[in-house]
Amino acid sequence: MPESIAPADRPRIADRIQPGTQPRHDRNSAAAARLAWLRETVMVIAIALAISLVVKTFLVQAFYIPSSSMEDTLAINDRILVNKLVPATGDITRGDVVVFTDPGGWLGAAPAEPNVAKRVIVDVLTFIGIIPHDAGEHLIKRVIGLPGDEVSCCTLDGQLSVNGTAIDEPYLKPGVTPSDYDFEVVVPEGSLWVMGDNRSNSADSRAHLGDPGGGFVPLGNVVGRAVVVMWPLDRMGSLGGGQDSFAAVADPR
Repeated sequence: MPESIAPADRPRIADRIQPGTQPRHDRNSAAAARLAWLRETVMVIAIALAISLVVKTFLVQAFYIPSSSMEDTLAINDRILVNKLVPATGDITRGDVVVFTDPGGWLGAAPAEPNVAKRVIVDVLTFIGIIPHDAGEHLIKRVIGLPGDEVSCCTLDGQLSVNGTAIDEPYLKPGVTPSDYDFEVVVPEGSLWVMGDNRSNSADSRAHLGDPGGGFVPLGNVVGRAVVVMWPLDRMGSLGGGQDSFAAVADPR
């Protein structure tokens, strides 16, 4: 009897696919694709974190403004970007707005630490740059005197003077005077004399004349120069221009 031949389009029993199952090679391919996607995702996150760390450590860092000492140049809760390359290059000039760490006692008693869980979350989000670094250990003021400068206030016209040159200060908050009390200092080497733009509400170098360090800020404490307000959007803009007020000041003798 001739051997019967099954139609060519009829699947053999061994080749039949049961409902709800996949061939083994398809399952392996799907698992490999998921693993490859996971590896790529982890790599992208790692690279992003590395770039964020490098940028924050060496280039720029975000801060927020907690007080009114720099009004109206900076308002409470403004978010700013700070150029961290400035201290390394020594390119600090009179009129710059700088962020610096507390030289000692300027901020008073340290605030209470938040609970551990909150501290970890804040540290992680700050590390990757999602939230700005807070100002818990930092201050922000305007540079008035460089090493060797003679800074005094006030002239007969009520102005600040640097190396004998009276300074016009358009950045001061309207209605405040250059200083509520007279002073005269010579900035030592390796230090800065700094003042807030809201002089009547700024515990700056003047307020620490009698403290250890004489109210001067060591250059090594400078984190960087504030360059731009990035938030809120209606205040976004550059923080440059204050340097123009000191263009006529001669170098110290």
